[in-house]
Amino acid sequence: MHIHRTTAADLIALRPAHDAFVGVDSDGCVFDTMDVKQKAHFHPLICTFWGLERIETQVRAAAEFVNIASKTRGQNRFTNLLLTFEMLETWDVVRASGVPLPRTDALRAYCQSGLPLGNPSLQAEVARSGDPDLKRVLEWSLAVNVDIDTRMRPTPPFPWALKSLERMASDCDAIVVSQTPEEALLKEWHHHGIAHRVAAIAGQEVGSKAHQIRLATDGRYRPGRVLLIGDAPGDLAAATDADVLFYPILPGREDASWHRFHDESFDRFLAETYAGAYAEDLTRAFLDALPDTPPWLTPASRS
Repeated sequence: MHIHRTTAADLIALRPAHDAFVGVDSDGCVFDTMDVKQKAHFHPLICTFWGLERIETQVRAAAEFVNIASKTRGQNRFTNLLLTFEMLETWDVVRASGVPLPRTDALRAYCQSGLPLGNPSLQAEVARSGDPDLKRVLEWSLAVNVDIDTRMRPTPPFPWALKSLERMASDCDAIVVSQTPEEALLKEWHHHGIAHRVAAIAGQEVGSKAHQIRLATDGRYRPGRVLLIGDAPGDLAAATDADVLFYPILPGREDASWHRFHDESFDRFLAETYAGAYAEDLTRAFLDALPDTPPWLTPASRS
């Protein structure tokens, strides 16, 4: 079966069938895949590629905080890998272990380079610089993709996410807005038979989430008629950057968040009573659920 891949030109060519538009994140939002991908695939391979097995407990704790349980949840894999290594450098028990930690200068320079962060640009940087530390990051990233593709079992959508997609199909235009590699997105959405619920499935290859939204909506919808649904602060930042509304899916309360969207918030969005105090209350509760400080650095943990 041929599966069409979405390009920037495809998003620009989208024409409204409704007067409202919703962009939907995928990992951790529609699908309960965030924990599985991180804990079973990303984090073990960090230990393997950098020889950190002796401090695996601390590596997993740091990586889970950075990628799942804090305000950096859902950020780019390379920026969060850097944050994980930096967090390990400040942890007393890790320093006391004597385990040598990865050198991060090249990774930091790449993350701060302004390049679109992803395997293609990293591959080009490795070819240009020949840096062995950056090469190891690339090899880890490619191995993660292969591991997820070959070993990860299909994870169904959250039940109320599926019901919400069905509702949206009749009342608004919708696309997937994601920083997951497109191949993984297409495999997941088609496997579960829900790709037809959206007009396009955009992955990291099309650019940032804010860029994807602008490509798909600019000049086609009135202010207040575009909404992004996501489960990470980066999604909120993308909505702010694109000047659209945001609906948060709370980590750990994903299906309840979708239930509320289905029964209440989507109707408010359609009726144009979503913006303002209602949306601000939802965003405040979302940010309050994601701490800034890891548990081992809180005052209670030191007492």
